[in-house]
Amino acid sequence: MKQIITIIIFFGLITSSFAEKKSFFDEAKILFEEEKYEESKFLFQRNIVYNPKSAASYLYLAKIFNLEENKTEQEKNINATLLLDPKNEEAMYILIDIELKRSNFSKAEELKKDFKIICSTMCKKLTSINSRLKEFENKDAS
Repeated sequence: MKQIITIIIFFGLITSSFAEKKSFFDEAKILFEEEKYEESKFLFQRNIVYNPKSAASYLYLAKIFNLEENKTEQEKNINATLLLDPKNEEAMYILIDIELKRSNFSKAEELKKDFKIICSTMCKKLTSINSRLKEFENKDAS
């Protein structure tokens, strides 16, 4: 009988632990949408402690660091997102944007090829990427 009670308590703790982990992300996302970036940043980071493979948490942190103009942390979190989820279109698009702002057009071109392969919902962004790359080519030809 004691074993059954112990097992029930154990599974109850595990279940509540998983629910708590999910709520960190959900609460952080709500705070992000309310533009409470410092609070949401803390909860996204806390979610990563409990769920280090949360690509979405890294992506939101990258967005927050972009708003804070912390480019180093933004790129670290984008790279972590793509490491965990190589087919994340939004993260790939942000990384292409970073490389274009750096004038690293060869890397942007390389990433564009990968983006073209994985895109399903953000394919319209290819037009923007192509036009920015053409602007560079036109300036370079001048």
